[in-house]
Amino acid sequence: MRKRLTLLVTATAVLVLLAFIVPLIPLLRSASVDRTMNQAHDEATSLIPTIVTADKATVTSAVALSNRDSRFPVTVFWPDGEVIGIPAEENDAVRLAATGRSFSADMPGGSEVLYGIGTHDGGTAVVRTFVEDAEMTEGLGRQYLLVGSAAVLLLFVGAALARWTTNRILAPLQAVTDVSNRIAAGDTDARADIGDKTEVGDVARALNGLADRVDDLLAAERDRVADISHRLRTPLTVLKLEVEGMADDRERGEVEAAVAELEEAVTGVVNDARRPAGSGPVCDITALVRERIAFWEVLAEETGRRVGSFLPGEAIPVGVEESEARDAMDAALGNVFAHTPDGTGFSVRLERTADGALVTVVDEGPGISDPSLLERGRSAAGSSGLGIDIIRRTAVKSGGRAEFGPGPGGRGWAVSLHLSAGG
Repeated sequence: MRKRLTLLVTATAVLVLLAFIVPLIPLLRSASVDRTMNQAHDEATSLIPTIVTADKATVTSAVALSNRDSRFPVTVFWPDGEVIGIPAEENDAVRLAATGRSFSADMPGGSEVLYGIGTHDGGTAVVRTFVEDAEMTEGLGRQYLLVGSAAVLLLFVGAALARWTTNRILAPLQAVTDVSNRIAAGDTDARADIGDKTEVGDVARALNGLADRVDDLLAAERDRVADISHRLRTPLTVLKLEVEGMADDRERGEVEAAVAELEEAVTGVVNDARRPAGSGPVCDITALVRERIAFWEVLAEETGRRVGSFLPGEAIPVGVEESEARDAMDAALGNVFAHTPDGTGFSVRLERTADGALVTVVDEGPGISDPSLLERGRSAAGSSGLGIDIIRRTAVKSGGRAEFGPGPGGRGWAVSLHLSAGG
């Protein structure tokens, strides 16, 4: 828009200059020709009083004196046929002027000015001066140069004015754009300066109203999550007390671990809701993947599954909540146990990428022959069918993506989570 407005104002300035210069060029030429012809007329008419009152000898002296310093030398055709002054041909125009007429006539290379003047002895003398075409336009190039220079200067001034005008018009709009980008990035405290009562002011006012509404919705959502967490705390406490009364130590340990994990998930949701907008979560995906592999290895050992793990020795931060990354890993690993027979091995590989990390879970099972099972809510094992959706949503929320397909060589099934870097 800035370029378009600048181009529009500049084009307008160019059109105004053209409207001024185009008619000015022939006007300057016409003025130069008229000025030169007037000077030639003045040279010719300066001898008229002498011709009317003096004899030929006096006229001859006057013509010689005039031609000595004259820009346009004069020729006088005396009634007896003698040519006084600059030699010139007695053409039809001269003969016409000899009848007592005065006029200007175009000739090859210029124009001649002719005056038919009655002498003191009753005859008619013709005063002639010649103006070359080059003399008519002498100095015109300099005038064109001055006009062109003025036009270029005005064009630069017009371009500067166009830029200033564009900046003045778009500066408030740019400020509103910056505020909207800050709000989109999570800074819901950002507000636009409404300024004067213009259309941009109306946009700023509407944007501020939208930001206020977003703040209200976020506050209500946080309150709702806090209320839910408060309601969950009581049954969790009761559940803990019930678990403590279980006689079987092994079963009590397993249920306590499940309750602790549930409590941790509730705490993660609450903390996520309370986190200020715009402050992205960060999770060490290396530590989390190692933890989840250790958790699932117990079940893998019981079902006769071989587990392969390939993890780097360094921490890799990714932009996703730890609880969400845990859910995604559990969904990916849980699908192996749910959709492959006992004894089917699997491997987990984690590697750093240019923009984050890549987690790949590959099993050695038969794979998935029906692509529709990848849709939300579909399952071939009687489960909720939401595992794939959890994996996909977690990857997208981090700024990455999830991929599903056959494993290497077309064997088994592979789940890949591309997670963008956090922090």
